[in-house]
Amino acid sequence: MNISYVHGLIGGALIGAAAVILFWFNGRIMGVSGITSRLLTKPNQDYWWRAAFILGLVLGGFIYQMNSTVVVVINASGWVLILAGLLVGFGTVMGNGCTSGHGICGMARLSKRSIVATIVFMMVGILTVLIKRMAGV
Repeated sequence: MNISYVHGLIGGALIGAAAVILFWFNGRIMGVSGITSRLLTKPNQDYWWRAAFILGLVLGGFIYQMNSTVVVVINASGWVLILAGLLVGFGTVMGNGCTSGHGICGMARLSKRSIVATIVFMMVGILTVLIKRMAGV
């Protein structure tokens, strides 16, 4: 397995820069679930920057994939991916935020709630991988 840590380093730096820029210019915390959920409600004055942010996420991933030698293979059907996305969305509403809001912005602000949420996210992720590997899935 060929893992490029440079890609992760660059991606992490870009995510951090995006969080800082959004806060400086808009006074908003970069929580993708919050941005997305408020984009899906009735349009208001925040609609356009939220739409541009989400469009940038999608286009950024698409442009990276088109210019990258890294091949990503997802062995799941479209329905499984849709269900997974809905479950993640439901979970972020229950958790009052997602990994970008809590893990990047909240921890940078030393928010106790975000630190606890990030620890829970990471532990559940680690446990999920452990269970899947033990089950041979």
